Amino acid sequence: MMAVCGLAMTSAYVPEAKAVSVYDYQQKVASQANIKAKLAGVNADLANQIIELNSLANEQIPAAQEAATKAQQASQQAQALAEATNERLEAAKKDKADLEEKIKQTGIEYDDAKDSVAEMARSSFHGSEASTVMDVVTNATTTDDFVNQMQSDAAATRSAANAANDAAVTMNTSMNRKERLAAIEEQITQLKNQADQQAASAQRAAEDAAAKQASLEALQAKGTAARASLEAQKSSLTSQAAKEAADIVSIQAQLAAQGGSSAGGYTPGSGGQQQSGGNSGGSTGGGSTGGNSGNSGGNSGGSGNSGGASGMNYAVPGSCPEGSGYCYGHNTGNTVGGSAYPARQCTLWAYIKRSQLSLPVGSYMGNGGQWADTARGLGYYVNNTPHVGAAMVFLPGQSVGGHWTADWQYGHVAVVERVNSDGSVLISEGGTGFATFPAWETISNSGAYQYIHY
Repeated sequence: MMAVCGLAMTSAYVPEAKAVSVYDYQQKVASQANIKAKLAGVNADLANQIIELNSLANEQIPAAQEAATKAQQASQQAQALAEATNERLEAAKKDKADLEEKIKQTGIEYDDAKDSVAEMARSSFHGSEASTVMDVVTNATTTDDFVNQMQSDAAATRSAANAANDAAVTMNTSMNRKERLAAIEEQITQLKNQADQQAASAQRAAEDAAAKQASLEALQAKGTAARASLEAQKSSLTSQAAKEAADIVSIQAQLAAQGGSSAGGYTPGSGGQQQSGGNSGGSTGGGSTGGNSGNSGGNSGGSGNSGGASGMNYAVPGSCPEGSGYCYGHNTGNTVGGSAYPARQCTLWAYIKRSQLSLPVGSYMGNGGQWADTARGLGYYVNNTPHVGAAMVFLPGQSVGGHWTADWQYGHVAVVERVNSDGSVLISEGGTGFATFPAWETISNSGAYQYIHY
């Protein structure tokens, strides 16, 4: 198995071609058509800027990001393989040097096999099991008798399984010095050629990774410039649909420039199970003790709340320092930060994003579908009304905007990035099934889900 793997990895690095599914293509066409429909009547130049920025944020930058990541991984693998081969080469060179030193001292015809057996016999002849072996197997009473008989065909046949013979084989002394020296020199030649090839492959992989990273950074810079241009012209948009389209594209472009992006055409994975632990303690309940009074999205009140912070208006960003154990009048459940959530899962992203927005979030909120119940128990305000920054909870098996279904065991959790005038919401989310971390999508019928506010 090791040989097969090594052979497979010695080939030159070849960039992987990624097939585009029909679903991916249809999603991209539908997205472009939706943007164009919202920009009906908008100045052609500005409309084209928005469409181009949408392409950068949702197609070009994510593709470049994925290519850069794969190229970097390939470069690291190629470098590691080259280093391992070089280590084997150095070990072979040391073996050659050691053998040449022995040849210099005692000659190329010296019998190492006989010497090693004799040494074993000398060191263990008195008071050990080896002396019994010698007596029983060869009837030898002295070291010389034992060595001489061990070198004979008859004695070798009779003692094929004894310890002295095993020691000689283990020490690789079955070949004479001349044969061993030739074998080592041949191995060095092979390893040297292999090391040279792998070093060249690693260099090509590193150059490819650097080129793809540079391409990604160029696209991100282009996206940042395009976004700045769009922001400067957004005031000229007159229709609500066009303003929403521009806002959504601008938000997505901002995330893409920072390293994340939208993901289209996906099949989410495990639903965001929590790595360890459970619900973190009970609620202290009680009323509000204050918080930001400037409301960025209206009162988050509504049905379905059982938390003690009910009725409080809040702005985003909030007033909860990252890692706070108590905020907005209740226990947040934050005891160990986000370390309890597994990598790339929806639960980790919800923790990260809420922390970035200075909104309360716990360390042991459970699986994605358990977050609403856990939050209620801790005193969070939970209802069915979306608000920017709220954690959006999808129960196990619940449809996620009609796009896919939340995991039947774990459910799903996301964060609201924008509430649109038509009632839909733009969300950011994690999950191993997505191409990027985080991913983005727009969810309709937003009132069908639960939202954790503060």
